[in-house]
Amino acid sequence: MNVKDKVIEIVAEQAMLEPSDITMDSTPESVGIDSLGLVEAIFAIEETFDISVPFNANEPEASDFDISSVATIVAGIEQLIAEKAS
Repeated sequence: MNVKDKVIEIVAEQAMLEPSDITMDSTPESVGIDSLGLVEAIFAIEETFDISVPFNANEPEASDFDISSVATIVAGIEQLIAEKAS
């Protein structure tokens, strides 16, 4: 499974929606994920991809990891995976 599909699966699970209801433009807020759900999604992403996400749950806007949409989350994960591999 590729990064995009797995992220969509994780976001859908946290939002209690079907993966088909999640698009690359979906935001955590638009699919009903609250701050606790977002933290749980970040933990699931870290575990799934064996990475450490630089995420500040108290100040997500101050983080280097952009969580504004599914597309930016996927891009951030792909960057972290590439950095880990190098």
